[in-house]
Amino acid sequence: MKTVGYFEGTDSGLLTTIVANGFCTLPLANEWDGHGKEASLIEPNEVDLIIGYLHKVMPPLKMRKDTKELLPLTDDEYRGIRPSDLLYRAKAYNIQVFIIVPEEYHDEAKRLLGEASECVTLVNPDDLEKKVREYLRF
Repeated sequence: MKTVGYFEGTDSGLLTTIVANGFCTLPLANEWDGHGKEASLIEPNEVDLIIGYLHKVMPPLKMRKDTKELLPLTDDEYRGIRPSDLLYRAKAYNIQVFIIVPEEYHDEAKRLLGEASECVTLVNPDDLEKKVREYLRF
């Protein structure tokens, strides 16, 4: 039986549809919100598909005191976690990852994801259910 890993905020109606069609679901967490099993710790054959919004794979930001500019946390502050670190095992185990981003932000999402953009599929929110159905074949 295939299992869909999902980050917090994934549409509950879609998750219900997935389960009603005979698939399992597993909540996944980034390393800063603790919603479920940390995505960076998934094992081979544990999940077949990962779904989540862009902001769930982006590390927290901090504000510079002098300019008020938002910056990624430093290695010491958040262990250097990047989207590619969080999704490393998905890439290593060839797990399909759907990152939900409105189409007009796909270019910016690719820039923000950096290396991780090579191993994810950006999906417009309106197209997500169709993409999931195609991928899981139901």
